[in-house]
Amino acid sequence: MKDYNCVVILGPTAVGKTSIGVSVAHKFNGEVISADSRQTYRHLDIGSGKDLDEYQVDGVPVPYHLIDIIDLPAEYTVYNYQQDFYKAFKDIQSRGKLPVVIGGTGMYLDAIIRDYQLVNLPENPELHKKLEETPLEELAARLLELQPDLHVKADLQEKDRVIKALEIIEAKKAGYDTTSVDRPEIKPFIIGTTLPRPQLWENISIRLKERLDNGMLDEVQSIHDSGISWERLEKLGLEYRYCSFFLQNKITSKEDLYNQLFIAIRQFAKRQETWFRMMEKKGVKITWLDPAPKEERINQAYNLLLR
Repeated sequence: MKDYNCVVILGPTAVGKTSIGVSVAHKFNGEVISADSRQTYRHLDIGSGKDLDEYQVDGVPVPYHLIDIIDLPAEYTVYNYQQDFYKAFKDIQSRGKLPVVIGGTGMYLDAIIRDYQLVNLPENPELHKKLEETPLEELAARLLELQPDLHVKADLQEKDRVIKALEIIEAKKAGYDTTSVDRPEIKPFIIGTTLPRPQLWENISIRLKERLDNGMLDEVQSIHDSGISWERLEKLGLEYRYCSFFLQNKITSKEDLYNQLFIAIRQFAKRQETWFRMMEKKGVKITWLDPAPKEERINQAYNLLLR
């Protein structure tokens, strides 16, 4: 681990990432930073799968960060996550602890691992439209002219990142303050975990039934009753979207709710795996655990980190 300053545990939904990551944090004097886009919100407990009781090993609590930090209906962006991550990361390191990142939200993970250059920009739709209509080769040449010392040349092959960099340059020219939290150097050892599809589908089914039995519909109704619109709940996706549909009688039976949600979560898991493959194609090294019972995968992770 001498070449790394944090551990990342990633994978699709329902593979046991939290248990593995919490065990790693406990064993290696670490603290958890969540990378889950819905667990940042207070009161989204059952549907987001917070399972806060898992944040302890043998009765010893494992500290966690970036869970329950914001209230609906606020929007929490990738930019917000990146800034909060940097603060948590530096805080954990300052106390001599190991940051252990756990999650499956690909954009959050990618923003940290590949160091997205994110800032709060003023709206400039005319500039954005003009850049979108310009060929990538021309945009890349313009960016290199403006930033000849650009150190990540691979960024020049991704049009959205080139556009963002040019928008930042134009905003600075106009006198807009684009400063952000100091960016610590992130050197992650990345561990991936997944399961064969039949087992993953079974895990998703079991967990979905448990959440429905444990009051997920009541949770969504309570959030709506507190003043959060159905539209905002639907934007949260998956459990919150489909439970909102059911509670508005857009889904007529609990059997249909289960079936539609089961299919949607399976599709989501596939998209997560696709995202992680994309990260690997772009140069991110992920060391994948062999599919096995959870305890065996925990031991695999230990062995990787002790090498």
